[in-house]
Amino acid sequence: MEAVIGAGPLLLEGFGVTIAVALLSLALATVLGALGAAAKLGGGWLARGTASVYTTVIRGVPELVTILIVYFAGQRLVNVIARSVGLEGVDVSVFAAGVLSIGFIYGAYMTETFRGAYLAVPRGQIEAARAYGLTKGRTLWRIVIPQLARHALPGYANVWQVLVKATAVVSIIGLSDLVGLALRIGRRERDPFTFLLVVLVAYLLITALSNWGFRLAERRFARGH
Repeated sequence: MEAVIGAGPLLLEGFGVTIAVALLSLALATVLGALGAAAKLGGGWLARGTASVYTTVIRGVPELVTILIVYFAGQRLVNVIARSVGLEGVDVSVFAAGVLSIGFIYGAYMTETFRGAYLAVPRGQIEAARAYGLTKGRTLWRIVIPQLARHALPGYANVWQVLVKATAVVSIIGLSDLVGLALRIGRRERDPFTFLLVVLVAYLLITALSNWGFRLAERRFARGH
C-alpha cells in the first residue's frame, strides 16, 4: 500500500492522460460518425460506398491491429514527408496516434449509431415540418436533431463505455497512460497485481460516473415523450 501511495502522483498523471485520450477520441469518433451516417443516408454512390467500406473494415479488424497500423504507418508517412522537405528522424506522438486510432475505430460504430437513430425519427414529422414551410435547416435543427439525440443516446453511451476500455490498449505503443504507468511501476516494485487493482478501480469509477451522467441525460431527453 505504501508503494501505491508513493506512486500516487504518477498514477494520477496517467489517469489524466487516459481521460484526455478517451475524451478526444470520443470527439473525433462523434465527428466521423456524423459524417459517416450522413454519407450513408444522403450521399452519392461514392460517399455511400466509402462509408460502407469504412464501417465494414474497421468493425472487422481487431483494435490492437488498427492501433499498430495507425502508429507505424503514421510514423512512416510523417518521415516520408519530412525527408521530402529535408528533415530527418521525426517521431510521431504516441498520444496523437492513440487518439487518432481509437477515434477512427469508434467512428465506425458511431456511424451506425447515428444512422439507426436517424431512421428511428418518424418520417411523417419531417414531412409535416416541410408542409408547414420549415426549411431543411430548421427542420433538421428543431425536429430531427432533438429526436435523433434521444434515440442515439443509449447507443452513444454504450460506445463511450467500450471506447474508455479500449484506451488501455494504447499503452502497447508506449503511451504513459494509467495502464502503462501501472505496469511499469508494478514491475519496478515487483507487485504488478496491486497496481492493476488500482487500474481496475479507476476504470470502474469512470464507468460508474459515466452511467450516472448518461442516465441523467436520458431522463432529460425523455421529457415530453
